[in-house]
Amino acid sequence: MTSSVLALLGLILATASAELTSRVVRTKYGELSGVIMALDRQHLEGVEVYRGVPYASPPTGSLRFMPPVSGALWRGVKVADKFGPVCPQRLPELSDKMPKGRVEYLRRLLPYLRNQSEDCLYLNIYVPVQVTMNMRGPVNSPGKTLNSSE
Repeated sequence: MTSSVLALLGLILATASAELTSRVVRTKYGELSGVIMALDRQHLEGVEVYRGVPYASPPTGSLRFMPPVSGALWRGVKVADKFGPVCPQRLPELSDKMPKGRVEYLRRLLPYLRNQSEDCLYLNIYVPVQVTMNMRGPVNSPGKTLNSSE
C-alpha cells in the first residue's frame, strides 16, 4: 500500500501546475483550509488537497507504542498546505544497479522522506474539486476496492 500511496503522490506532484486556496471545511477537531491544485493534464480535473492533517495525538512519551489517541482540538482555521513529517525509516540508497526509472523516482521522493519524526500521524487528503463543490451527501466510491485499507 505504501508504494501505491507514494506513486499517487508522485503523479500528483508531477502533474500539478497551480494551487489556489480551498474552501474552509469543518471537522470534529476544528476548521481546515487546504489548497486547490489544477492538474495540467487534459482529462484530469483539479483536486482539493489538505496536507498534514493530524488524526491522532503525537505517539510520543506515554503514548509511544500505544494505539492512536484522538487528536487535540484546534481553534481557528488550520491551514493544511504542508506535508506532515513521515514516520522514521531508512532512506533508500540510490544505486547504479537500480533501473534508471526507479532512481529518478527515488530522487523525486527523497525530499519528502527527509522530514522524519515519531510525531507522524498525519493524513494528506485529496478530493476531486468537482465532487466537493456539488456534494450534498455521502458519495459511494467504487475505487475503495483497489489498494484500500478497508
